[in-house]
Amino acid sequence: MSRKVLVLGEARDGALRNVSFEAIAAGKTVAEGGEVVAVLVGDSISSLANELIQYGADRVVTVEDEKLGSYTPDGFSQAVLAVIDAESPEGLVFGHTALGKDLSPKIASKLNSGLISDVTAIESAGGNIVFTRPIYSGKAFEKKIVTDGLIIASVRPNNITPLGKDESRTGEVTSLSVDIKDLRTIVKEVVRKATEGVDLSEAKVVIAGGRGVKSAEGFEPLKELANVLGGAVGASRGACDADYCDYSLQIGQTGKVVTPDLYIACGISGAIQHLAGMSNSKVIVAINKDPEANIFKVADYGIVGDLFEVVPMLTEEFKKLKVNA
Repeated sequence: MSRKVLVLGEARDGALRNVSFEAIAAGKTVAEGGEVVAVLVGDSISSLANELIQYGADRVVTVEDEKLGSYTPDGFSQAVLAVIDAESPEGLVFGHTALGKDLSPKIASKLNSGLISDVTAIESAGGNIVFTRPIYSGKAFEKKIVTDGLIIASVRPNNITPLGKDESRTGEVTSLSVDIKDLRTIVKEVVRKATEGVDLSEAKVVIAGGRGVKSAEGFEPLKELANVLGGAVGASRGACDADYCDYSLQIGQTGKVVTPDLYIACGISGAIQHLAGMSNSKVIVAINKDPEANIFKVADYGIVGDLFEVVPMLTEEFKKLKVNA
């Protein structure tokens, strides 16, 4: 059964987030040969529309207003609901990001519809679209289908493979005028505490530190390794609680959930709350002085040793590999 599916694109600092392209790929599966329409909401964001088409969207609808320059649930929901009303889709796909986690349930509630959140895989089987999502902090997975009404889902970053970029693809880009009004939330200023560089939630490589880094300065070797590998630095809650780093880097049940291709845990014991945020990483490398540390139970590769000796050695070896590549 072919469907029209709307996919919400996300932009940050004038560029599209990678999860937008993953959501388009998810939308293609849900559409089953139907039309995938990307939606861009913001202030002066129409210049990004063609890239969504190059990654697989058939059309793009933009809603632009200076009141949408920063995300607010009231403003964005008004814009998205107006596009839904104009397009009458059978499916909606969001990224399971901070924005998507806030906006998707609001939209689902307004439409009196269900929501399948934090999806890690989508497949067509037996005439149904089957969504896989983790439960019990990632210790198990469940499969869900929608039996009636709109299909609304949010996809976890780094789990759905984007379609290849085709710069020759073309498609229609239209603008929808929406009267954004009665905003209860006004964003006056955005202060970012996150470190510069790769977005932690979308990073393909994550170097994470725990209490074993011993101090804020202890994160410096991790940052150097992350720079060499083009990755991001993360942390356990223990490291954040000890003021070694900002809570914006926290990975775990009460922090960010990451699923990179490579996760290197440095001085992290492996508390269950931390594992909930990273156990679905494709390859996990653990570095810890304690051979009985719980982190080794989920690691694909384990190094028993002092991280302040091991991490610099890894950094130098990766530098050599990059030079010789």
